[in-house]
Formats: sequence, structure tokens, C-alpha cells
Amino acid sequence: MLEFVQSIRRREEGQALVEYALILALISVVAISALTAIGVNVLAILTSVANAL
Repeated sequence: MLEFVQSIRRREEGQALVEYALILALISVVAISALTAIGVNVLAILTSVANAL
């Protein structure tokens, strides 16, 4: 019985690790997308400033 309870606990710990990894992956994708969009806007602004000079 004790082994059964311990195996359930290990599975739950593994499940939590997978959930944290998925959350981290989602945050990374959102951050990369946001930085890419911001980078395009910054590039456009810097290009217009350089052309004005």
C-alpha cells in the first residue's frame, strides 16, 4: 500500500513538472512574438529618423 501511495506522489510531481514546462514554453512563445513585433516597430522608427537626418 505504501508503495502505491509513493508511486502516485511521484506521478503527481512529474505531472507538475510537465505543467510548469508547458507554462514556461507558452510564456516564451508570447515573449518572442511580442519582442518581434516591437522590434519591427523600432526598426521602422529608426529608419525614419535616419532618413530624416
